[in-house]
Amino acid sequence: MDGMALGLILSTLAGLATVVGAALGMLTRQAGPRVLSLALGFSGGVMLHVSYVELLGSAMASVGFVPAHIAFFVGMGAMFAVDALIPHDYFAEHATRGGASAQQLAKTGLFVALGIGIHNFPEGMLTLAGTLQDPKLGFAIAAAVAIHNIPEGLAVAAPILAATGSRRRAFAWASLSGMAEPIGAGIAAAVLLPFLSTALLGYVLAAVAGIMVFIALDELVPVSRELDRGHWAILGVIAGLVVMAGSLALLA
Repeated sequence: MDGMALGLILSTLAGLATVVGAALGMLTRQAGPRVLSLALGFSGGVMLHVSYVELLGSAMASVGFVPAHIAFFVGMGAMFAVDALIPHDYFAEHATRGGASAQQLAKTGLFVALGIGIHNFPEGMLTLAGTLQDPKLGFAIAAAVAIHNIPEGLAVAAPILAATGSRRRAFAWASLSGMAEPIGAGIAAAVLLPFLSTALLGYVLAAVAGIMVFIALDELVPVSRELDRGHWAILGVIAGLVVMAGSLALLA
């Protein structure tokens, strides 16, 4: 199987992990704050490790220290612009502020679905780019993205289920947000294929590393901390770092 086909398959599987989160959201109208705090912290740790150890490292090896960091900060800046233009608060943020009406919950769920869909779009590109660079890296990125897509699916399904009482609607919206992953990979394949080079992949990897670091530090870790003021957030981050280091060691 060539790298392009493998990258598309991996990005699709990573996107489908959102469905797992949606299924978990069907089991309860609101996840326990400590469990979700641990899960989001874990996701943040995974994303930070992949971004700094694998993506940025590979980019520096391809295009050099300064160009890779410029692309890295461009990625962060682009994600900041998306973050500012598209509201996508997690349900947990609202739940910790004293509850919300059914209308607010429904609106929150739709914003989460839209925001996560937009965030999943470049992650699909990331998975494809990583696979083209090295299939082992592609598997590692897909695993990291899939892990953090699970709580995202739960974050979409929970408010919509609480607001509408419709498990089918909640599951559908959460699943749809995950499908932005293979769409992003498909567009990347169509755009990158004619211009593919080691340097271009290096810039893409650095930029998506910036995107992932922004998501981890601006969304996952702060929301994890908001859910529980104890140590569950940092324990999740540490666990994510350890698990990702171990998984990459096994793939090495």
